[in-house]
Amino acid sequence: MTRVSFRSQFGGLSPSARLLVVNQFGINVGFYMVLPFLATYLVDDLGYGAALVGLVLGVRTLAQQGLFLVGGSAADRLGCRPMIILGCGLRVVAFGLFALVSSPAGIVVAAALTGVAGALFNPAVRTYLTHEAAGSRAEAFAVFNVAAHAGALAGPLIGTALLAADFRLVAAVACATFLLLTVAQVVALPGRAAATHPEGVFGSWWTVLRNRRFVAFTLFGSAYFALYNQLYLVLPLEAQRVTGTPAAVAAVFVVSTLVGIVLQVRLTAWCRDRWAPGSCVAGGLALMGAGFVPVAVSALLPTAGGAPAGPAGLAPAVPVLLGTVVFTVGMAVTNPFTMQLLPVVGSERLAGTYYGFFYLVSALLTAAVAAVTGELLDTPGAGPLASAVLLAVGLAGAAGVGTMQRRGRLVPAHDGRGTR
Repeated sequence: MTRVSFRSQFGGLSPSARLLVVNQFGINVGFYMVLPFLATYLVDDLGYGAALVGLVLGVRTLAQQGLFLVGGSAADRLGCRPMIILGCGLRVVAFGLFALVSSPAGIVVAAALTGVAGALFNPAVRTYLTHEAAGSRAEAFAVFNVAAHAGALAGPLIGTALLAADFRLVAAVACATFLLLTVAQVVALPGRAAATHPEGVFGSWWTVLRNRRFVAFTLFGSAYFALYNQLYLVLPLEAQRVTGTPAAVAAVFVVSTLVGIVLQVRLTAWCRDRWAPGSCVAGGLALMGAGFVPVAVSALLPTAGGAPAGPAGLAPAVPVLLGTVVFTVGMAVTNPFTMQLLPVVGSERLAGTYYGFFYLVSALLTAAVAAVTGELLDTPGAGPLASAVLLAVGLAGAAGVGTMQRRGRLVPAHDGRGTR
């Protein structure tokens, strides 16, 4: 395997790109410090019912995913830097509200602001990094993903330690984290001139919709997010079912995070040296789907009657953990090259809009796949079928992207706008 490291790849980035990587680490630390514990806080500490918890989480998801296209278009027209700063600033307000208010209305507003913030800075950060690392996009996004994984690992650990005092302290520390990030962007992140867009917002959206190869790549590539969502659905639920212990759920997330941190940069370099970006995306999607084959085997095991004491209690989760490893390797292969290809099949000039459209479609497909998978998981004996559906999603995405690669549809268009 190519001898590369996170340190060498991080050091090779521009100062602005390095700041964005650090920013992503901080964003995930602050976010995952709070969100994993929010439901428990609402139910156990504030005494609210599951209906409010569902409303809060649903509002946050809808606000973020539903506004991705708006956030991407704003990044194209107003510049990435203002959207990054505004997004971080809104998270300061959102997590400040979590620390200060306890009324249902206040909690819902805080959740909505958290989602809106994500819709603003997520496309903007990726668009900025796309332009900043034009010659090494896959490598830059690999480093970016490692920082994100590290933040997602550190956040819950910090949150758990602070919960010994109070959830509001956790929210206040997260608020301070986002305030520090906002100040850092204001002080140190250079602005980038926004391109002119004479066609207007709706005209640019129509341009995206008319780009047939981008729409095709989006439909196939959206399989990544439809499968990624199962890290929070099928994998933890199956681990809990066969072991009867929450420790198995924690093991799923720890294994996935560690695999991502340790292998991401090396896998990206190894794949880059051997295959075209489209082939890497196709292979990664196939691996993500294949990760559910061991889970299908696990689905044949009986439901645990109770949690055995000691490490032996995790033994039934071995197939799920094996599937998690394969699944996470597939994620590590897929994501950087997907990010590299989006402006190729889309447009450099409208990169934010294309990113926003890609994420919006991905959210819709993710919701559909999650609904089908959830229904199967609620059906006795249908666990293997749920895994088969997810394998099919991965293979369908892989086949579609692979076909586009073989037909030369994943190379820069002759007119430079990605509309060939």
